[in-house]
Amino acid sequence: MANGIIGKKRGMTRIFDEYGKSIPVTVIEVGPCTVIQIKQEKTDGYTALQLGFEPKREKRCNKPYIGHFKSADKGCFRILKEFKVNDPENYSPGILLTAEMFKLGDIVDVIGTSKGKGFTGVMKRWGFHGAKATHGSKDFHRHPGSIGCSATPGRVIKGHKMAGHSGNARITAKNLKIVDVLVEHNLIYVKGAIPGSKNGIVQVLKKGSEIV
Repeated sequence: MANGIIGKKRGMTRIFDEYGKSIPVTVIEVGPCTVIQIKQEKTDGYTALQLGFEPKREKRCNKPYIGHFKSADKGCFRILKEFKVNDPENYSPGILLTAEMFKLGDIVDVIGTSKGKGFTGVMKRWGFHGAKATHGSKDFHRHPGSIGCSATPGRVIKGHKMAGHSGNARITAKNLKIVDVLVEHNLIYVKGAIPGSKNGIVQVLKKGSEIV
């Protein structure tokens, strides 16, 4: 059984349970993904499935990729990801993976790229309190304060929390519960939020699974 699949974040909404309680959910379009290549222990040193997601026109691919996609004979794809699998002999290039691999109540991890926020100060990036707003404080309200260590060690310690680039990082949201599966539309509803913006590419892993 495949341990994961490539998907796309479609947005957030809410559903109501049998008691009328509102549950915030994220809608993820999972697949359909095509098996492009099968990694074998003997030849590659590990066992995994390479999946393709979102069709791409052949003229947009270079010749090495066109040749690589020919084994599956399903055209070219924009996204390629690998997922470890224990039984690669049960798969062959060209097989489709869909939302059927998930069921209600499954626990999954979702990997995505967080929204990029550009250059941000320490208050937004790290949650610093900021300086005093009154009593003589001027032009220093959102500054980080002192970053030095006086004579010992006489330098700024590595890893000090300072202003800088924020977001646009790989984030894993763990232990999310699937509260609904719409197989006919290849959609799953997971409880809570996942990283990234709307239409962002994500990887959905069954709990305890690994990616390459």
